Amino acid sequence: MRDRVYRSEAIVIRRSDIGEADRVLTILTPSGKRRVVAKGARKTQSRLAGHIELFTHTILMLAIGRNLHIVTQSSPLDRFERLRADLERIGAAYYAAELADRLIEEESENRRAFELLLGVLRALDAGASVDLTLRAYELHLLDALGYRPQLHECASCGAVLTEATNRFSPAAGGALCPQCAGADRQALPMSLPVFKLLRYLQVQPPEMAGELRISSTTCAAAESLLRAYLRHILERDLRSLAFLDDVRLMQHPDASASIRALNGRHFAQGVDDERN
Repeated sequence: MRDRVYRSEAIVIRRSDIGEADRVLTILTPSGKRRVVAKGARKTQSRLAGHIELFTHTILMLAIGRNLHIVTQSSPLDRFERLRADLERIGAAYYAAELADRLIEEESENRRAFELLLGVLRALDAGASVDLTLRAYELHLLDALGYRPQLHECASCGAVLTEATNRFSPAAGGALCPQCAGADRQALPMSLPVFKLLRYLQVQPPEMAGELRISSTTCAAAESLLRAYLRHILERDLRSLAFLDDVRLMQHPDASASIRALNGRHFAQGVDDERN
């Protein structure tokens, strides 16, 4: 029996109910993403119930099952309680977890992706800037999974990009030099401050994002470009974005309106492209 039970560090990134009392968890571990089942976890007397909440960083004891491995014990390392007390940070955590879930293939080992998700949860829990923390996370996760956007060489011709760069093409996979800017009529405008911000976040450790002081306009434009790029990769928006936007609308109506306007235009472009 000993060979059929193993221990794994994990972050709970999704949950769903099954049967009368069981709960299926999608977990991200250093050795990959997998689905497991916590039997009886929805019963009021279950010892697992409070130990397998979303975003919990935990050590799981798992028994090898026929279809899904079975959670027999959970020893939480961090529940990120401060994060859970703030709606915007909860929304950001939902988004970070959903992005990892959508981009990472099941059973595909990627320790860096695990460490990036753990890092973004810790940063959000510590009070770091939500916007910049998420932008750094997106860029580094895309890099870790083979979707790194080109921000230093032209995505079309490979030429070294200069400060004259002002177009970003989700379809081409990154920024375009002035000579190639007309090659993609759907390429999005990109200001110099946004270009510099994205390049900085891409090459610096993710935790450096919390030390930056960036205008809300630049943050909103950077978010809009990366949303467009992720939309191109995933072929849709993530559901958690609607919740995050609604929370922002309540807490920061001016900034949220700017983000919605930018993303609305890019989303409309995407719908028109599909119709054509």
